[in-house]
Order: sequence, then C-alpha cells, then structure tokens
Amino acid sequence: MMRPAVFFDRDGVLNEDDGYAFDPDKIRWVEGAQQAVKAVNDAGYLAFVVTNQSGIARGFYEERHVRNLHEWMSRELARVGAHIDAFEFCPHHPDGLIERYRILCNCRKPQPGMIRALLERHAVDIDASFMIGDKQSDLEAAQAAGITAHLFDGSNLHAFVAPLLADRSCPADQSRPHCGDARTEE
Repeated sequence: MMRPAVFFDRDGVLNEDDGYAFDPDKIRWVEGAQQAVKAVNDAGYLAFVVTNQSGIARGFYEERHVRNLHEWMSRELARVGAHIDAFEFCPHHPDGLIERYRILCNCRKPQPGMIRALLERHAVDIDASFMIGDKQSDLEAAQAAGITAHLFDGSNLHAFVAPLLADRSCPADQSRPHCGDARTEE
C-alpha cells in the first residue's frame, strides 16, 4: 500500500546546524522537531531523513559516527513516541580530503539520489509527499525527484509542519473542522 512521506533534511531542520554535527552530546534539537516527527508519524506518513554529510569526506568524522548519531536520534525520538523510518546520508564531496569519498555523486543534494533510493525501497505516494529543507539544495533535490519542497524558516518545526499535514489531509478527510472552513474560503 502506498503511503505519503515527509523527507526531512537533518542539520538545520531537525537539529541546530552547528557545523559538521556528529557528537550526540553536542546535538541541540530544533524547537518542535521531535513533536513534528511524531505528528508526521501520527498522520500516517513515512518519516525519512536525507542529509549531506561532507564531514566524512573532509576527514572530520567517519560513517560510524553518523550511524551512531542517527541511532541516538532514534532513541531520543522514541521517548516521545516518534520514529524515523529510514535515514539516508551522503558521505561524498568533490573536494574531500579522504580519497574514496572525493567524488561527484548522484546522492549529494541537490542531486536526488538519496530520495530516489528511498522511493525504490518504500511504497511512497509521491504526489502526497513533501520535503522540508533549510537550503536551496534540499528543495532542488526534492523537485528533481518529483516531490514538493518547503523551505523551513528555522522557527518551531512542529508549527511549520502541522499546517502542511493538515492541508494535505483535507481531500481524504473532510470531517476535520478546518477542512470545511478552508475550502469554503477558497
């Protein structure tokens, strides 16, 4: 069965972008981030993370550090009853110091490779799905994969996501109080 999905960028959307984040002890969640993921889960959407991690190619940390951080994030989200269905990260950068990661790939945003990989592995309703990113490259990757994209303004992520979920649920569920009101005013 096809399900809609929300694709989250990580740094600057779920956690504060403090530059090359990999240490759980230094991660600060964006305000409302955990509640936003829970709202996505509760609305029946798949929740994915797609994140460029050029710090690997630059030699600042290793892939295992990114995986460890994602496991920590999953545990933290579970405390509020939320979860990420899959994490995708791109370790490449064409100017990287670590030779095996110094490539121009199709997964580094703005290329859509990470999103397409998730679309291949999961039954996603592309038309009902969307991406939330904080950079133009996030939006370009989503658009290249045929997914609507929204530029996160850095405020409260739950307050940003809630209306997007509500707007998309109206056609299927007219019983929601805001749906009738919104449709009458259009």
